[in-house]
Amino acid sequence: MSHDYHDYHVPRLPRHLFRCPRCGRGKLYRGLLTIVDQCSECGLKLAGREQGDGPAFFAILIIGALTAIGAAIVEIKYEPPFWLHAAIWIPFIIMGTLLSLRVLKAALIAVQYRVKGEDFH
Repeated sequence: MSHDYHDYHVPRLPRHLFRCPRCGRGKLYRGLLTIVDQCSECGLKLAGREQGDGPAFFAILIIGALTAIGAAIVEIKYEPPFWLHAAIWIPFIIMGTLLSLRVLKAALIAVQYRVKGEDFH
């Protein structure tokens, strides 16, 4: 079964972020951060479409900036002990990084499909 890039309406990013960028129905992830090899609905090959260090770079910038700003505000306003800072910001960094990596990987794959959809075989 052959699918042409132009046979599909390219879905908008927010509504179909964790779905196949071509059809908007198939799941994009198998597990927490593992991209599926192929869409179960339309057969789009997603294997090898990893974005390298792009999502990690953006996650570090975003979560790092939010952590630094938040820690500075908490320190200035409340002056908590170091252990409380650690108890607040270490879980925030871990959860924020995992969630933002998932969103950023999906967004970058969707943008790559929107820009270079013909290259997806």
